[in-house]
Amino acid sequence: MSNTPQALTIRAFQKFIYDKYYATDSVRGTPATFMWFIEEVGELSTAMANNAPGKNPTPAERANLDEEFADVFAWLCTLANINNVDLERALEKYTVKGVDGVKS
Repeated sequence: MSNTPQALTIRAFQKFIYDKYYATDSVRGTPATFMWFIEEVGELSTAMANNAPGKNPTPAERANLDEEFADVFAWLCTLANINNVDLERALEKYTVKGVDGVKS
């Protein structure tokens, strides 16, 4: 057996978020959860500005950028969970049908 961890799939991460947070998230509901998501997007925006080309981010600012991307993705998974959306299946819009075949 290899010591190399398996790649994390979108479905596995979404299930992890579901298992850990669904009870609380579903009670909060979509509108309040969406507000948390938007707050995280704002924090990501700030982190991206701190790491923009020409800036000299500190190691903490660089680490924060990674954290904010992770937070946004986790909250997106939460929104998908409470709205019964399988993100991996939804992403087939790009991977199976092909981006060129997708209507905006």
